[in-house]
Amino acid sequence: MRNTGFTLPVQSLFNRLPPLRWWHRVTPDTLKADLIAGLTGAIVVLPQGVAFAAIAGMPPVYGLYAGMVPAIIAALFGSSWHLVSGPTTAASIVLFSMLSPLAEPGSELYVRLALTLTLMVGITQLALGFMRLGVLVNFISHSVVIGFTSGAALLIATNQLQNFFGIPIPPGSNVFQAVHHVVGHLDTLHPWVAGVGMATLATGVLCRRLMPKIPYMIVAMIGGTLAAWLLETLLPMPTGISHVGALSAQPPPLSMPDLSLSTLRTLAPGVIAVTLLALTEAISIARAMALRSGQTLDADQEFIGQGLSNLIGSFFSAYVATGSFNRSGLNYDAGAQTPLSATFSGVILIGLVSLIAPLAQYLPNAAMAGLLFLVAWGLIDWHHIHKTLQASRSEALILITTFLGTLFLNLELAILLGVMLSLGIHLARTSHPRISFRIPDPQHPRRRFISATQGTPCPRIQIARVDGSLFFAAIGSVQKQLEQHAPPHIHLILVASGINFIDLTGAEFLAQEAIKRRQAGGSLSIVRLKEVPRATLARGGFLDKIGTENLHNAKLDAIRTIFARMDPAGCVACPWSVFNECETIKEAPPSAARILPLSSPLAA
Repeated sequence: MRNTGFTLPVQSLFNRLPPLRWWHRVTPDTLKADLIAGLTGAIVVLPQGVAFAAIAGMPPVYGLYAGMVPAIIAALFGSSWHLVSGPTTAASIVLFSMLSPLAEPGSELYVRLALTLTLMVGITQLALGFMRLGVLVNFISHSVVIGFTSGAALLIATNQLQNFFGIPIPPGSNVFQAVHHVVGHLDTLHPWVAGVGMATLATGVLCRRLMPKIPYMIVAMIGGTLAAWLLETLLPMPTGISHVGALSAQPPPLSMPDLSLSTLRTLAPGVIAVTLLALTEAISIARAMALRSGQTLDADQEFIGQGLSNLIGSFFSAYVATGSFNRSGLNYDAGAQTPLSATFSGVILIGLVSLIAPLAQYLPNAAMAGLLFLVAWGLIDWHHIHKTLQASRSEALILITTFLGTLFLNLELAILLGVMLSLGIHLARTSHPRISFRIPDPQHPRRRFISATQGTPCPRIQIARVDGSLFFAAIGSVQKQLEQHAPPHIHLILVASGINFIDLTGAEFLAQEAIKRRQAGGSLSIVRLKEVPRATLARGGFLDKIGTENLHNAKLDAIRTIFARMDPAGCVACPWSVFNECETIKEAPPSAARILPLSSPLAA
C-alpha cells in the first residue's frame, strides 16, 4: 500500500507526457532516420503549404506557418509515431467555406477570424480528449469522408479556374455557375496564362508517372515557374501572367486571436463540424500508420495532441492543422522511427522558409492553379467510390448526399448532414433486429433447427432467435414481429445468444411479455442469455417477473420444461409432430402425461 501514493502520480505523468512512452526507442540510428525523414517532410510541405493557404483564402505564408508549430506540438503530445500534422486540403476548404461570407479572403479581418476559429477548435479537441471521447470519430463513416473530399475536390478546381485560364469569375458563383461562365467566355482566355497552367499540370503528371519517388508538387511548381520565366523573357508583348509575390522570411510571428464575445458567437456554429472533420482526418491517418507499424494507438491522447497543436498554433499565426495523409505516408516511407521526425520537420521548415521565401515572387498564380488541380484530382477516391456505389445502397446514399451537400451547402453543414444520415441509417438498421423463427428438421437425424418457413411450426410452441440489441428504438419492431408469428397464448422460446445489449425499455418489454403470456395461457422462456444483458435484468428486478426458472442454457432444456408443464390434451389431437416429445405425449396414458421423464435427441 505504501507504493500506491507514488505509482499513481507516476502513472498519471506517464499518461500525460507521451514522450515518456517512446523515448526509450530513441537511439543514434533512429535519430539519423528521423532527421532524414524530417528533412524530406519539410521540403515537401513547402509547395503544399502555399497551395493549401490559397485554398483556405489565407496569405501564402500562413500555410507554411501551419506546418511549423502545430507539427511540433502534435508530434510531442499525440500518440502516433508517424502522424505529421499541418495544413490539409479538407481543413483549408472548410475554413474558406466558413469564413469567406464573413470577411474578404486574405484580409486582416479574415486572418484574425481564422486564428480565432483555430483556437476554438483546439480548445474543443482538447476538451474531447480529456473527456475520453475519442470514440466520437467513429460516427463519421468512410462514405461521408469520401463524399466530402470528392465535393471539395470540385470546389478547389472551380475556385482556381480564373487563375488557370485568366478569366475573371463573378464572386459568389457556385460550381455550375463558374463552369458556365468560363465556357461562355473562352474568347477572353489568356493563352500565356493557360499555357503556364498546362505546363505545370503536364510536369506534375509526368513526374508522378515517371519518377514517383520525387515530390511531384515541387517539380510541377518549378516547371510552371520556368515556363512563365521563358514566356516573359522571350515574348515582346505583356503576357498577363501574375505572380504570388515574395513571402515573409521571418519565423512564425506571435499572433492574438479575437476573443470578443461577438466573434466567438459568430464562429461557434461551425466549430463542431470543423473539429469532427479535423479529428476524423487525424485519427484515420494515425490508425492507418499504426496498422503498418504495429503500434497501439490511443485515440484520446491523439485528441489531446491535436487540440494542443491548434490551441498553441493559433498564437503562432497557424490556422487549423490536422493530420496529413501525404506527409504522414511519406514520413513512414522515409524511415521515420519516432515522433521526433515530425518535430524535426517543423523545426527544419522554419529554417527553410528564411531561404526560399524571397523566391515566391517568381511563382505564377497559374502555376499555383495547376498545382491545385493536381491536388483536387488526387482527392477523388475513384476506387472506393465505385465499390461503394456497387456494394451498398445505403452507403451510396450517404456518399452522394454528402457530395451534393458539399457542392450546394456550407461545408460544415454538409459534414453534419452526412453524419446525421449515417446515424439515421444505423439507427434504422439496429431498430429492426432480425427475428428468425425455427423448427426442428424432421429429415435430419439429429433434428437440427431450420427456418419455420421450411416446414410446419408447432401450434403451441414457437422458437424465435433475435439478432440485435433490445433497446428503446427496437422494441416496436420486435413486438410487431412476435404478435404476427407468436401470439400471447403461444409458449415462446426466445433464443437470446444474438442479444448483446438490453436497455431499460427492453428489460421492461421482456418482463411485460412474460406476464402477458402467462395470463393468456402461454409462457416466455429465454435461452442462452449473455452475462451483460442478464445483469441488466437482475439489477432492475425484471428477472423476478420473468422467472429465473424460465432462463435456460439450451433449447432442449426449455422444450423439456414447457412440455412438462403443458396440458397434454392439446397435443393428443394435433395432426403434427414437430418435436419428439409430441409422439411421447400422444402415446402415453393421460394420467401419466404430465410426469413422463421426457427426452429428445434435439441438438442444443
